Amino acid sequence: MDWIPIVFVTFKALVLCTGMFFAIKWHYDQGKKGRQQERREVLRATGKAVGIFVLLLVGLGFVTYDLVRMLGLEVAFS
Repeated sequence: MDWIPIVFVTFKALVLCTGMFFAIKWHYDQGKKGRQQERREVLRATGKAVGIFVLLLVGLGFVTYDLVRMLGLEVAFS
């Protein structure tokens, strides 16, 4: 039973990373079709989206951790 969270978190990370890769690749390919300025805008927007996603993911982690502690659940990873 201890391996289930490891497998699910790993699978979720792989799916999210794969989706982000193809989304960034698609936007990058769309930027190639246009001028150099459009390419910069696409890359900048991609960077902002990735940054916001990471900040939201970290925030969700902290909120989840606080909720788990508030409910009195065990937080130890060992």
